[in-house]
Amino acid sequence: MSRELALLGWDDAWADAFAPYADTATPARIARVDRSAVDVLTPDVGALRRLRVDTDRTDDVVTGDWIAVQPPTDVHDTAIAGRLPRRTTIRRAAASGRSEPQVIAANVDLVLICLPVFPEPKPTLVERLLALAWDSGATPLVVVTKADLHAEATAIAADVAEAAPGVDVVVVDAVHPGGTDCLTPHVTAGRTVALIGKSGAGKSTLANALAGAEVAATGEIRDDGKGRHTTTHRELIPLPGGAVLLDTPGLRGAGLWVTEDGLDQAFAEIDALVEECRFADCAHRTEPGCAVLAAVDDGRIPQRRLESWRKLQREAQWMASRTDARLRSEQRRAWKIVSQEVRRSGRIRP
Repeated sequence: MSRELALLGWDDAWADAFAPYADTATPARIARVDRSAVDVLTPDVGALRRLRVDTDRTDDVVTGDWIAVQPPTDVHDTAIAGRLPRRTTIRRAAASGRSEPQVIAANVDLVLICLPVFPEPKPTLVERLLALAWDSGATPLVVVTKADLHAEATAIAADVAEAAPGVDVVVVDAVHPGGTDCLTPHVTAGRTVALIGKSGAGKSTLANALAGAEVAATGEIRDDGKGRHTTTHRELIPLPGGAVLLDTPGLRGAGLWVTEDGLDQAFAEIDALVEECRFADCAHRTEPGCAVLAAVDDGRIPQRRLESWRKLQREAQWMASRTDARLRSEQRRAWKIVSQEVRRSGRIRP
């Protein structure tokens, strides 16, 4: 395995997945996706080389994907020969309003959930972002940013931790030297680390601090505390220590894709109690013998957290029903087209 590939997160398992392409293609990782082309990072002699490769919709690639790249010939330009199976996927609700999620990044190991000290993070947003991170298959780490702007940053982080049981919460100051040292044990060689959060969360400033260079544009937040979009695309950035950083544009809370799998981990303490309820179909509202309600009554689980769990459960079930309805609609539409073609062919009576 070359050192250059290792810097991008390559390992023996990726090499095994790449074996079918090994004779005719070179491994590369998607660094950026535009409408009709992608930037890829691929090993060169003693360095990484960035290539621009034309794509079409059938390529189905996102930032962070590992692909097989065929070199140019007399017949075709540099092309994507295939995409390796994804280990993890970060998804959000599609901007078009479609009922299926949109994959925004792939093969991430650690998700840094960036939350600024101002405006003070809402617990419901913390829980939503945690559900998204857990659902991706990656490990979440909550990062309270802009500690230099608030004297009570540590206290705010303690409040955030109440909405993130079982998840590490750290406080960073990306402006002053040493302010991100707490991330050193987490951002390690061979690991792919993604930054997610709302606009104005300090992701770009943090990216620059981790990279030790100006790799992302930064901007001031508005007077109401809301951020302006400074990152407009997802970018893969190799870091000096051997990790790979994936910076993302700001996410809207309403645009998050919520699934029951992610919620089970984001609300692990509630999910564990569900198994102890007297009735298997317990709705956790008025049923006798409900372990969840008992935990709320004796103070082990805050009422606010139960209400948040209920709300996100309803949202996850609604999203699942939309997806099922979309699939049924597509199947009906496909059968209608087949039926029309058969009728035109004259094989059955209209």
